[in-house]
Amino acid sequence: MTPDKIGKPLSRPGCITMAGYPTDVHSSFLRGAALAPARIREALFCGSANLCCENGFDLGAETRLSDRGDVALAELSGQKLFDVIRLETAALLQEDHRLLALGGDHFITWPIVAAHADRFGPLDILHLDAHSDLYDDFEGSRWSHASPFARIMEAGLAARLVQVGIRTQTPRLREQALRFGVEVIEMKDCTPLPSLAFDRPVYLSLDLDVLDPAFAPGVSHHEPGGFTTREVLSLIQSLPAPPVGADIVEYNPVRDPAGITAMAAAKLAKEIAAAMLTPRGGRTA
Repeated sequence: MTPDKIGKPLSRPGCITMAGYPTDVHSSFLRGAALAPARIREALFCGSANLCCENGFDLGAETRLSDRGDVALAELSGQKLFDVIRLETAALLQEDHRLLALGGDHFITWPIVAAHADRFGPLDILHLDAHSDLYDDFEGSRWSHASPFARIMEAGLAARLVQVGIRTQTPRLREQALRFGVEVIEMKDCTPLPSLAFDRPVYLSLDLDVLDPAFAPGVSHHEPGGFTTREVLSLIQSLPAPPVGADIVEYNPVRDPAGITAMAAAKLAKEIAAAMLTPRGGRTA
């Protein structure tokens, strides 16, 4: 199976475009997430698997899915990086495409959500993560990958932010969640899995460290006690309506020599694409 099994960007509306955002310049602790989009694609098209989804979609035969390739982000940081990501995302949305973004670190979610809010108005966001990423600044940087949801909420880009799987809340982060009215479902409260409902267009942001390190060792910030891959798949498959956009972030290939996390990311990407293609009501098109 090779990447040409997924087409080039299409012009007709209603398509899903996969795009890579290879940046980790605003990462703390470890770099490496900029390498992730290429590695996720390698896993997605690996000969050991196929492009069929659990709901019956065959993405290899799906004409509504295309791969834009990677956005050129090398050497960019701060405001320039934000502007390029926002403009590249806006260009896709202008053609009525829906974006499945492959990060990169969690910084990318802020400009991507900004472009979606320009298009759809304030969103409902489902954020799956071990960390709430609500720091006003981290290590002196307001651009940090630990701060995107503070930026999103203070700019009014989200009407509602639901964070699931959190298991690293500091007192300051709890204060920030209260300040912004964030709905935090901590990992300790996720048995059984929460039932989620949304009233507005939903954007899905999935940090791979929401998974327990046993299932995703290839992340920079290991946080034991997380979800199984099956549980995250169940959350994605139970969404009441197709996401208008989504990202998968914080895969670090440097910590994934056996490719276990790459395969998990590819599996999640397939199932997110299937969720985005499935009409409200859950039947395949």
